[in-house]
Amino acid sequence: MGRLVLAEEGTFVPPGAKDFDLPPIFGDVTKPMVLIVLSVIIILAFFLLASRKLSVVPGKFQFLAESVYDFGRNNIAREQIGSKEFKPYVPLILGLFTFTLVNNIFGIIPIIQFPTFSHIGFPLALALLIVFPTYHIVGMRKFGVGKYLKKSVMPAGIPKPVYFLLTPIEIFLKFFMDPITLAIRVFAAMFAGHLILLVFTLGGEFLLIEASAPLKPVSLVAFLMAIAMTFLEALIQVLQAYIFALLSAGYIGSALAAEH
Repeated sequence: MGRLVLAEEGTFVPPGAKDFDLPPIFGDVTKPMVLIVLSVIIILAFFLLASRKLSVVPGKFQFLAESVYDFGRNNIAREQIGSKEFKPYVPLILGLFTFTLVNNIFGIIPIIQFPTFSHIGFPLALALLIVFPTYHIVGMRKFGVGKYLKKSVMPAGIPKPVYFLLTPIEIFLKFFMDPITLAIRVFAAMFAGHLILLVFTLGGEFLLIEASAPLKPVSLVAFLMAIAMTFLEALIQVLQAYIFALLSAGYIGSALAAEH
């Protein structure tokens, strides 16, 4: 990135990728690692506390937990996998949704202010180690290895000569690109969103403190933009968690479907 020179008081260096490489807190443990563990604790505590004293007429906390569960169960898992086969996968889909959501929301929580999934390793590990092994294993268990691989990379109704071109593309997409794009989608949104917030926040601070007097009022615009972008980022964080879980359920549903 370039440098933006404002008056003679100093030079504003825009934030970049280097600002996401946080130093270790202790040993080799970094803030994103701590946040990953914290997110698991928060999710477990949320559902355990909400289900501790269940009642027919739920209180606000129980109602919130039931709403999250119902959303993951019916609006994601059931819709994407199908009403006959979705139940065994509800815990996985609900876990993916809540885990991604909490780690995304960390980006706008004061003091924490860091979306864990802005580090590509975390969503990539989730896609490569959990989503896609599950996606392929459930299909192989249902149809057998040979039949599953055939229906995955050799779609029905295609002229045989076309398979010479289509099959390598299908193999590349389903076994290499799909998990990578699933991870990149949420990573890119979290990285870009957090970077924009940094630009407006640090830019506003620089204008207020370092810029010449005529430019200082512009800092108010930067701060207002930072506030507006925070609300927009919150929406995107929720949306990306939903999309990650939705696509994961969609992959499982396609593996279980009779034909692609």
